[in-house]
Amino acid sequence: MSHSTVPRSGTEADTTGTTPVASGGATRARRARPPGEPGLRHRLRRDRVLLLMTLPAVVLVLLFNYIPILGNVVAFQEYDPYVSDNGIVSILHSPWVGLENFQRIFEDSAFWGAVRNTLVLFVLQLVLYFPVPIALALLINSVVRPRIRAISQAVLYLPHFFSWVLVIAVFQQLFGGAGLLSQLLRQHGYDGLDIMTDPATFKFLVTAQSVWKDAGWGIIVFLAALASVSPDLYEAAAMDGANRWRRMWHVTLPALRPVIALLLVLRVGDALTVGFEQILLQRDAVGPGAAEVLDTFVWWNGVRNQDFGYAAAAGLVKGVVSLGLVLAANKVAHLMGEQGVYRK
Repeated sequence: MSHSTVPRSGTEADTTGTTPVASGGATRARRARPPGEPGLRHRLRRDRVLLLMTLPAVVLVLLFNYIPILGNVVAFQEYDPYVSDNGIVSILHSPWVGLENFQRIFEDSAFWGAVRNTLVLFVLQLVLYFPVPIALALLINSVVRPRIRAISQAVLYLPHFFSWVLVIAVFQQLFGGAGLLSQLLRQHGYDGLDIMTDPATFKFLVTAQSVWKDAGWGIIVFLAALASVSPDLYEAAAMDGANRWRRMWHVTLPALRPVIALLLVLRVGDALTVGFEQILLQRDAVGPGAAEVLDTFVWWNGVRNQDFGYAAAAGLVKGVVSLGLVLAANKVAHLMGEQGVYRK
């Protein structure tokens, strides 16, 4: 028996030819790769050198940042590290206490004192420290002679390589009870002063130390952002009659705004971390009432008092709050039209 063949129109044939094949009753549509875009295997082979270069950094981050997160389980335990020589076995055999450690934290006045000191230091460093690298970067960028610019940049960046022990020793020689400032005051008939042991001025002392040590690193970041500004923008603004201040306000600062927004987001996320080593070295000189922050609170209770579960709970609270601050600050950056840490 012969079957008659009915010709189909071109439109029907084309539509039928592009219909996805159904598998198991479900239709799957594959995402078409844009023309000219290399495949995953080709990209891995092309970038294998860069991937190998980043592999050690990725391994270090996994070992020292992500894997230790699993240890936060001791915040819900009465952790006893002496149960076994193996830390994992100690975690498995330590009794569970639920939210008891967190309840102790929120009822502890010392914890809230550490929170208050941490927030005060963060606000001071945000207000007094953050604008300094921007101002110094603008000042260095305005220097005409490249040699003077390079020398100034190197001198300001040098303290970044000093350890906190050396930084505090320098400040002790300048502002301590037997320091240079006290000796000058005594030579002129005034009483000496010891800023290094004064709890009332400790927060300003810590901020000054941070400015002196780390402002040079911020200068490098902002100078790199300034180097990407096209000179044509300054020439066009000058032709329109803008003086130096107007060019800085309408050309330079808008060019720095993405970098400023990014660093602000990172700084807000780091608000509860205000220099563990720096403050720990000076904690005994001014007392815990003025110098106790969250990091030193965790160290004192976990390492010195051997209350590991309690210290882990405090550290976990700090981490959760810091994550919330990063997300909130990044949302504000998006509302301002900036990218922030990640895109929308």
